[in-house]
Amino acid sequence: MQASATATSRANSVISIGKNYLGTPYQFGAKAGQTNTFDCSSFTQYVFKRVGVNLPRTSKNQAHVGSYVSRSNLRTGDLVFFLNPGKPGVINHVAIYMGNGNLLQTYGAGGVRITNIHSGTWSSRYMTARRVL
Repeated sequence: MQASATATSRANSVISIGKNYLGTPYQFGAKAGQTNTFDCSSFTQYVFKRVGVNLPRTSKNQAHVGSYVSRSNLRTGDLVFFLNPGKPGVINHVAIYMGNGNLLQTYGAGGVRITNIHSGTWSSRYMTARRVL
């Protein structure tokens, strides 16, 4: 039970820290550790590092850390990975699962935002998820 409570507390911290950056502009290839712009994986890397979890720099590499989680068992703080449209099997995006189908992520105009996994093309592009907390 203690490990679960700790993981839940850390997951809530990840979401809270990430929400501080809502609206921060998206920049592909943003430098690791900077907070004036993020790309999807620099955002997840930065936020998780703040709670003591070191992640690789790219979404493709982040998809190999932690443990596999099925889509039906997603929990707050899980990393969710998405395919590149037109390139089957190629991961090109990562988001943080917030619960209730919501994702904390950054991409394109608007930067860091909360979106629903069932909106737009996210559901059809879903590839896998990993638990790192």
